[in-house]
Amino acid sequence: MNFRPCIDIHNGKVKQIVGGSLADKNNAASENFVSEYGADFYARLYKEKGLKGGHIIILNAADSEYYDADRQQAFSALREYEGGLQVGGGVNADNATEYLENGASHIIVTSYVFKNGAVNFDNLEKLVKAVGKERIVLDLSCRRRGEDYYVVTDRWQKFTDLILCPEVLDRLSSYCDEFLVHAVDVEGKARGVEEKLAEMLGDWGKITLTYAGGIGSFDDLDTLKTLGKGKLNFTVGSALDIFGGSMDFEKIVQYH
Repeated sequence: MNFRPCIDIHNGKVKQIVGGSLADKNNAASENFVSEYGADFYARLYKEKGLKGGHIIILNAADSEYYDADRQQAFSALREYEGGLQVGGGVNADNATEYLENGASHIIVTSYVFKNGAVNFDNLEKLVKAVGKERIVLDLSCRRRGEDYYVVTDRWQKFTDLILCPEVLDRLSSYCDEFLVHAVDVEGKARGVEEKLAEMLGDWGKITLTYAGGIGSFDDLDTLKTLGKGKLNFTVGSALDIFGGSMDFEKIVQYH
């Protein structure tokens, strides 16, 4: 169970937002924190602490006026910590290599693979052919409907028909090296983890998994460790003191 740090980029700045608030219209989001520092600052910090496998997420849509500024922030972080960070947000088979050439260890994909409510296996196979499954992380961001968790895409705005379950994880794991699972309904709220989701992921646990969403205390980390059977890496965002929260970054580093 390792700490995987994050760098979320929105409107050209490093931010922490409430996940479900993200919208393409007017590039809007409810903000928990807007940093005075660039993405390279956080990449350097993570490198100094020996934290590998963190993720950079570009939150604006590719047609946003801010998308190029987001990308430049991402590239600055990748150059600062070559081989130590993953990157996602608008990644596809045509541009994935560019991120790897600029220092990303892996590329993270969601919307390119999950199209029109289903898995686009043609696009997934194109991606595997372009970079190899060992460089791919599938972002299975999900939201709850009833008793099930559905994969959501397009900056967490659109529900697919795909229910996150062991059978789906089994099939998709043959196309990637890791899964990144955002529990969107609790993302940025620091009010506790999605316990049912964490338990399901821990029970499955066949490849590297990183859980993100709702961690706001060390008690939450203990809960995640128990439910996930120690198999889940974790991300803490808004709750970290380096992002304006109350959880001590140094203690988080030591936790795992």
